[in-house]
Amino acid sequence: MPVQAEHARFRGIPLPPSGWTLAVLLALYICTGLIGHDPWKNDDAVTIGVVHDMVANGNWLTPGLAGRPYPDAPLYYWVAAAGSRLLSWLLPVHEATRLASGVFTLLALGFIHLAARELHGREQAPAAPLLLAGSIGFLFHAHEAQPMLATLTAHTAAYWGLTQLDRRPLRGASWFGSALGLGFLANGLAAMLPLLPVAAFVVWRSDHRQRSALLLLGSLLLACALAGGWLAALFATSPEYLAAFSQGELNQLGGNTQPLLNIQRLLLMLPWYAWPASPLACWALWAKRRQWATTPLALPMFAFMVALLVVGICLGARSAPALLLLPPLVLLAVPGVASLRRGAANAFDWFGMITFSLLALLAWIGWCAMVFGWPERLARLAVRLEPGFVGHFSLLGASIAILGTLVWCWLIVTSPRSPMRGIMHWMAGLTLFWLLIVTLWMPWIDYGKTYRQVSVSLAKALPETRNCIAGANLADSIVASLDYFDGIRTLAANSADGKKCDWLLIHGAPKDGSAPAVGGWRKVWEGGRPAERRNVDKLHLYRRDLKKGQPPGR
Repeated sequence: MPVQAEHARFRGIPLPPSGWTLAVLLALYICTGLIGHDPWKNDDAVTIGVVHDMVANGNWLTPGLAGRPYPDAPLYYWVAAAGSRLLSWLLPVHEATRLASGVFTLLALGFIHLAARELHGREQAPAAPLLLAGSIGFLFHAHEAQPMLATLTAHTAAYWGLTQLDRRPLRGASWFGSALGLGFLANGLAAMLPLLPVAAFVVWRSDHRQRSALLLLGSLLLACALAGGWLAALFATSPEYLAAFSQGELNQLGGNTQPLLNIQRLLLMLPWYAWPASPLACWALWAKRRQWATTPLALPMFAFMVALLVVGICLGARSAPALLLLPPLVLLAVPGVASLRRGAANAFDWFGMITFSLLALLAWIGWCAMVFGWPERLARLAVRLEPGFVGHFSLLGASIAILGTLVWCWLIVTSPRSPMRGIMHWMAGLTLFWLLIVTLWMPWIDYGKTYRQVSVSLAKALPETRNCIAGANLADSIVASLDYFDGIRTLAANSADGKKCDWLLIHGAPKDGSAPAVGGWRKVWEGGRPAERRNVDKLHLYRRDLKKGQPPGR
């Protein structure tokens, strides 16, 4: 075999990656970790609880949580519930639900690639999905049941529609209107509000301003038609639910009491949350400072500023809404990749390779400690953090982790020189680290985060025949987990029906003025996840003491 042919055979992935190569890389990143663990606290458990209620009770029009109305936009829940029905023979509801996140995330990565191609050309476009997938904040939410991912997809599709408004006006307006309407069904009006000023900005800069304005007016009508179908159905069948949903929308649009503080927190969050897109965007602004008036820079700059204001004022400085800041920031960062100076590009490349190689090594050492008890000090720390955990060797998990590590070593040795090499290595290293966490550490993480054992223990403490259970200070994630695992549902303790219950479940210590503090109740059970040792972190179950309290409710 000729030397040149042999060298080509062992050459790494061509850069920039394109076609099936890029698709496979992104699919591997997204699909890893969607299945294989229980619902976790906060958004993951709540979303799965809503989908479970929808699948079990058929409340497709009016999403609910553990038998209670849960006024929220339904698109993500519809997709997840449909997937759960189709895959019920193969996957439990919580794993099938997360597959919806995978679908929306892959669509978002595809749309951001198309938008970058319109703004910056085919050669630079692959940087956009690599930057979005490589953002640290994106990793946190891309693998959980998260309705904001559907909104992120709508935003990326809307940007793609707006970028082609001059070149293919009808298609661009159609995509924008569809994205706007479906985005409303994904998360309501406040989350889609940033796109309206951006659309006006695009019309103002258009070469055919009148035509673009008319087309965007038509796209708004299309959006209203898509969103109005659900709203009209609610008006006809569930006006109370529509009123509650509308009130929630008005509360968001009314803003919060500390908008400037929220904007400041978002800006302080971005350096790590949007890494490496944030420093590359700053470099692009500096390197292309004479081209700020051009559409490839002006559009994402304006979109980012508007998104920052709306998220800070209406949605708050939380991690999930901050996802909406990533698309314009990524589109702004794309030209920064190609224009990065050789020394800075090499430094970023080496930083990524060294960082994720060290993280991979630490992941392997931590796994050895959990499974084989070496290093001993680290093994004792793992047990102390999650009391009662016993590690077991998994041949499949270890084999996948070894294969991923070998592929990483091959990639960093064989990747050709390219301006995109640094972000390629960053995204691949992040994928490797997440793969190692999923295959090696997931049993330990899931052991500490799931409420499965807590729910089982609580179910054993409750008699089969009982009247209702009142709940106090229970977060939605706890309510969702108890209902999902064992069908345990509670009523609000301060409601008329809740006051008649013989059972009371409290999260944390009883506060002054609560029923146990006043008297007439006897504690029969307490429990929590392994790491929840403090009394304020545990669940406490009380039964009405018939000798001291009122007669049991009928």
